[in-house]
Amino acid sequence: MSALRLLALAATALLLAACATIPKPLEGIYPDVPLQTAQQGGASGTRVRWGGEIIQTEPGQEETCFYVLAHPLDSQARPKLDDKGNSQGRFIACRKGFYDPEVFARGREITVVGTLHGLVTKKVGQYEYAYPRVEADVVYLWPKRPVYVRYPPGYYDPFWGDPFWGPWGPYYWGPYPYWGSRVIVVHPRPAPPPHPPHPRGH
Repeated sequence: MSALRLLALAATALLLAACATIPKPLEGIYPDVPLQTAQQGGASGTRVRWGGEIIQTEPGQEETCFYVLAHPLDSQARPKLDDKGNSQGRFIACRKGFYDPEVFARGREITVVGTLHGLVTKKVGQYEYAYPRVEADVVYLWPKRPVYVRYPPGYYDPFWGDPFWGPWGPYYWGPYPYWGSRVIVVHPRPAPPPHPPHPRGH
């Protein structure tokens, strides 16, 4: 195997490792406690790292509670939302302080780290639902996922190719929360039709 190929493979491995990095506040080893087990009250006092989509954010006088639709976590400890059918149920995570419901809005993704502390029963419609409660030390709000915009063939983006606004400009989303959240997919403009041949003179 050539040295160039080895170097390329090493660079790819480093890139993949960087993409799978768990944010520092979420680092650690936690037991795999199924939400259903917590609903039965058998894991109270256990440290967990859970995540999902925010259903509702309720600030109180001393703490803010997040109602969360739970999803399994990926290698970054981020909720997996590629399949909306993979929800594991619901839980409540509460942490001291005020968290703005306009920022921690419905549908945003969070991962929490904390200790299981009993159950909270709330109605979902007419159903009495037992929410496992997490006393959270960490509430990590993930940046919004990129929105891919597909334009029809022939569309011209005036910013495409600009050294500041190009395909890797400030709207390119990455694993860091201060990057943007939109990727524009632009199709190249089709080539113009060939000019008709000039008539030959007599």
